[in-house]
Amino acid sequence: MTIRFRHLLLIGSAVALAACDGATNIASPGEGTIVVPAPAPAPAPAPTPTPTPPTTGPADSCPAGTANVGVINNLRNCQISGNITGSLTLRNIRGVVYSLSGRVNVGIDLGANPAAPAVGGQQGILTIEPGVVVFGSSGADSLVVNRGSQIFAEGTATRPIIFTSRSNMEGFPGTTDGGTSAIGQWGGIVILGRAPIHTCIGTVTPGTVDCQSAVEGVTGGIYGGGTPSDNSGRLDYIQVRYPGFQVQPGNELNGITFAGVGSGTFANHIQVHNSSDDGIEWFGGRVNHKYLVLTGNDDDTIDTDLGYQGLIQYALVVQRSDGGDRVIEAETSGNEQLQPRSFPRIANFTFIGTRSDSVLLRGGTDFGLANGIITHTGTAQCLDIDDAQTIAASGSAPDERGPPIFRSVIFGCSGGAVENDSGVDAAAVTPLITGNSNILPPVTLTLQNIFLPGNFETSAPATDPRVAFANTGTFFDQTNYVGAFRNATDTWYAGWTCGVGPGATACTAPPSPIQ
Repeated sequence: MTIRFRHLLLIGSAVALAACDGATNIASPGEGTIVVPAPAPAPAPAPTPTPTPPTTGPADSCPAGTANVGVINNLRNCQISGNITGSLTLRNIRGVVYSLSGRVNVGIDLGANPAAPAVGGQQGILTIEPGVVVFGSSGADSLVVNRGSQIFAEGTATRPIIFTSRSNMEGFPGTTDGGTSAIGQWGGIVILGRAPIHTCIGTVTPGTVDCQSAVEGVTGGIYGGGTPSDNSGRLDYIQVRYPGFQVQPGNELNGITFAGVGSGTFANHIQVHNSSDDGIEWFGGRVNHKYLVLTGNDDDTIDTDLGYQGLIQYALVVQRSDGGDRVIEAETSGNEQLQPRSFPRIANFTFIGTRSDSVLLRGGTDFGLANGIITHTGTAQCLDIDDAQTIAASGSAPDERGPPIFRSVIFGCSGGAVENDSGVDAAAVTPLITGNSNILPPVTLTLQNIFLPGNFETSAPATDPRVAFANTGTFFDQTNYVGAFRNATDTWYAGWTCGVGPGATACTAPPSPIQ
């Protein structure tokens, strides 16, 4: 109201001024001459509008740094291959999907020592925008980030980055189950870093800058060094579907391999689905994680070795019903004689196994589990510990931390808590899990929708992870609940994973970039 009133006042003032100020372009009465102002120039014709690009269908061409190799699933297939040196960004472009041709290297190995780069090494930096889809066609197609190079694949909760297979892109033609059991359709992701490991090539001191090793599945791939905080980039909100490949027996590509990857690397909100080998395998290093979803993997889901000392919080594992081995296989190769000893610690986890004992600790590994649920659909036990040094209170290695740590763990396996075998019998293991707010069988779980907690789980006593795992700083959130989820409405997995929870997008659905 005030604005309109003021506007009227201004218009009235202007009229009054025009009537009495003797404007030069208006003649006085009786002069007989009227001065008419020059007409305004005609408006320029409107430019012809640029045609709006189609909202569906393949793009006309591929961006720089990629090759146009045709169309797949109504999307332009833009291929990357060889060595990426310098910087390359895979942009989220309407109508574009990216593919791997053979082993794609990000950088050329710069060696173990950042202060003395290897001769011939070159840095590569690969950036992948949110919503992008990248696929491989066979086990020969993989993505390898070499030492001294970085990957920045950061999706969002609503626009995850998807790495998958060609068959998934095509909708799994010719399969009898629509692709639900598909595994091992491309090579997976391998990240090689400079953090310490304990198994070396040659006669050198384990855990030092000179201690390096060759990674599984990648010819000439070398990892390890003396930089615990090494930074290989950032991974966030990604799916890795249908990866894994056996190069030869005992030499496989996993869903993701973290080899000597340092704590400066950010790697959260990661799903690995239907790998033919391990879901994720860590060979030494210090990289930490929050929010892991590992589903349908065919070998071990979490595999740790060679001195891995990372921290993990919020982990969901659901193994496949027609395969799979253990949820965890943890060891320190060479037993307690090699340093640094493996010492992973995991807090707030829900493990749904299907076949053999869910958790296997052996080889003298140190390990910590807190605020977790272990169960499976079969009749095996929850826990198997092998090798006397794995439960030893002290040993010859200076960094040995003693027996595994269990705090506020629900052992909900119908076959019992501990396997009794020739490795370490149940009588020696049971004291490790008795007390400390652990819950032992018989247990009646109330899980909903396979993995979400019910009344029994939400009422279980919890332990502050920072108390359970000393000297871990502020990495662990100070949670007061057991399992990966606070309650049945805590759905931190929703939106960025596939096939998880009610109403989720099926992992078998052919993915398209999310604009």
